[in-house]
Amino acid sequence: MTEAENATTSGGATTHRHGFLGERAELVSALLALTVYLAGLTLQLTGHGGPVPRALFLAAYAFGGFFTLREALLAVRGGRFQVDFLMLVAAAGAAAIGRWEEGAVLLVLFSLGHALEGYAMGRARRSIEALGALAPRTALVRRGTGAPVEVPVEELAVGDTVVVRPHTRVPADGFVAAGTGSVDQSPITGESVPADKVPVADRAAALADPGAAGPESRVYAGTVNGSGALDIAVTRLAGENTLARVVKLVQDAEERTSPTQRFTERFTKFFVPGVLVLVAVLLAAGALTGEPFADTFYRAMAVLVAASPCALAIATPAAVLSAVGRAARGGVLVKGGAPLEEFGRLRTIAFDKTGTLTEGRPRLTEIEPVHAAGREELLRTAVAVQRLSDHPLAQAVVRDGAGLVRAAAVSEAVVSEAFVAEAVVSEVAVAEAAVSEAAPSEARNLRALVGLGIVAELDGEAVHIGSLAYADTLAGPPVPARLRDRTEELARTGRTTMLVRRGDRWLGTLGLMDAPRPEAAAAVAALRGLGVQRTVMLSGDDQRVADAVGRAVGMDEVRGGLLPEDKVAEVARLRRTARTAMIGDGVNDAPAMAGATVGVAMGAAGSAVALETADIALMSDDLRRLPFITGLSRRASRVIRQNLWLSLGIVAVLVPATALGLGIGPAVLVHEGSTLVVVANALRLLRYAD
Repeated sequence: MTEAENATTSGGATTHRHGFLGERAELVSALLALTVYLAGLTLQLTGHGGPVPRALFLAAYAFGGFFTLREALLAVRGGRFQVDFLMLVAAAGAAAIGRWEEGAVLLVLFSLGHALEGYAMGRARRSIEALGALAPRTALVRRGTGAPVEVPVEELAVGDTVVVRPHTRVPADGFVAAGTGSVDQSPITGESVPADKVPVADRAAALADPGAAGPESRVYAGTVNGSGALDIAVTRLAGENTLARVVKLVQDAEERTSPTQRFTERFTKFFVPGVLVLVAVLLAAGALTGEPFADTFYRAMAVLVAASPCALAIATPAAVLSAVGRAARGGVLVKGGAPLEEFGRLRTIAFDKTGTLTEGRPRLTEIEPVHAAGREELLRTAVAVQRLSDHPLAQAVVRDGAGLVRAAAVSEAVVSEAFVAEAVVSEVAVAEAAVSEAAPSEARNLRALVGLGIVAELDGEAVHIGSLAYADTLAGPPVPARLRDRTEELARTGRTTMLVRRGDRWLGTLGLMDAPRPEAAAAVAALRGLGVQRTVMLSGDDQRVADAVGRAVGMDEVRGGLLPEDKVAEVARLRRTARTAMIGDGVNDAPAMAGATVGVAMGAAGSAVALETADIALMSDDLRRLPFITGLSRRASRVIRQNLWLSLGIVAVLVPATALGLGIGPAVLVHEGSTLVVVANALRLLRYAD
């Protein structure tokens, strides 16, 4: 039994239950109280009066009032008068005027409702703590040249090699050192599709800087390996892994109160003493009107029960706890009720561009040869020369261009009957030969001209690759008019362009861009459907580049050319007109996120900084998590409002009803029923559909 499971909240007071039965102890006590109460009531209704029914009612007092009395004493000792205190006063008052059965039913129903409420809240907590049980207790470790041995995960050290067999859980954070396969990361990131994993190129470099390992190699404790065996190099100790950090932060979130919860706590702090004053006024009024004291006292006790704000006190914590637990299961970390409620009220969302709306790396998006037949030569030449450069744009040309050359060559080899007839080999051999042929010639003597382009030699010819400004400085034939027009058009739409000339021949131009994430446009459209009225992109890139991305994903406004301090100012400007969230990577955008109503970090899995700085963290880089948490937050806000109106409405109806003669029994039945309805309504958030 964990400490969180032992904690049960009711009426704003938190107590800890210990003992043989744990959290079921109060439920057992309440059921015993109900049993003896029904036995006493049966005897009384069948005409068997005397000491036996009263003794049974006293037993109901004892079983039903034990936990209530304990909590009331703890609260009074702390200088607080909570709901439990009001119930005890009402039960004692009923006994004082000889209404033992009324006092017994009050304590029986209150303790039963309190126990069921605690059980329901425990269920919400267990759904959160179940995350912690995902990580295995042991791991297979290969040290040296010996066979793998099973050790407790607490004994793992950074740098150990863990063997993860097919269809088992990963025991530690790390990266794939050997083997390939797919890993179900949904317990951490919420991704519905398993992620393919490949080994890192350099194990030593990845151990020295684990953050440099790409997402295609990183794995997290608690995720599920697919059908391939993997060797994992450990990068975090058991108590510091992503799963442990998430569980700790989600549990801490329960202690962080929301604005509504703070309001209800302040309300009940003054409301409970106010109820006691109202009871005193009713007693005095009865004495002044000459009403029999027993009747006045009974009515005052009934009002005391009716005015107890049980449902109000539990309305917000139950909804917040359920929503935070559901979000964690969906790959989103919400740090308490405040960001949950605020996010549910947002009308404006600001996005960083690079790495948030885009993938954060340039891609080859356009290939424009001078002649249609020259596409392959353009690609081969550019790839051969750019292989010599370590510039990010050059790496993008090599990565994407080489793939296109190979794909085109293999496709042509498979479908060309003449090629197959001439080779007289199998289709596989044809494809292999084509891929080999697709490998470009080797370039040499690369020279970089900073800010302009590069020049190198390829098969005895000079190859120039660079901007239009660089092309205009070269001797020889000028850039063809059509190629110049197309290059300028690409630049206007936000592309980075590279003109390619081989010898005296212009081969064409390449366009590169940090492309939007495939799911970005759909995610933005989904946010608009959920009630977000304004989406704004904030970028440090040139305005033309930012505009191109903004159009592609459906932004309402685009701000380009911003420094970090400019982003902070833009967020402050947006906040002056509406609640605003800032979505970024959790590190570079931390100042802007801190200035927003709610700061949201993307791709926080494995990032301690992102987990600590953001109000809400999307564990994966999948923007589809954003509509999920937006919808869940809005649903949670509706549930909180429903619970508040229900709890306040019940009090508003019951107080005058009891003042006019409604008895304690019906009042406590409605009172406790409303509390259970509030908790059940909150627990619906655990089943929120993604």
